[in-house]
Amino acid sequence: MQTTAGRAWWPDRSIELNPKLRECAPEELWRTLKHELAHLIAYERCGRRHTDPHGPEWATACTELGIPGEHPFHTLPFKRRRMKRNHVYICSNCLTTIHRVQPLQRTVACYDCCRKFNGGAYHERFRLVKKKPEA
Repeated sequence: MQTTAGRAWWPDRSIELNPKLRECAPEELWRTLKHELAHLIAYERCGRRHTDPHGPEWATACTELGIPGEHPFHTLPFKRRRMKRNHVYICSNCLTTIHRVQPLQRTVACYDCCRKFNGGAYHERFRLVKKKPEA
């Protein structure tokens, strides 16, 4: 962990905290622990259903844990590393564009289109296509 304050692992139901938090105020450690615990609560409540990591389910869990209005990203003095997202994929159906740091290793379809038109199951029609780099 270089820049992140913590990570929640589901379905393992475990939390990993950055050792650099020892250098911060105790309130920051507890806030980070509650932030990560909110992820586990949100995932547990949603079961296998797809949920946005910092979506409404997570925000609700944060409020219940005493950190209402929690932001997705910390403001701790850890160096933030910005990575270029050079791999671009497009859904040919809805034209949603996905930018990724690493290329996709397997066939992936647009989640929203599969959910809307195919009951959430994969369909080749909604497969993400890699966009060719512009010259």
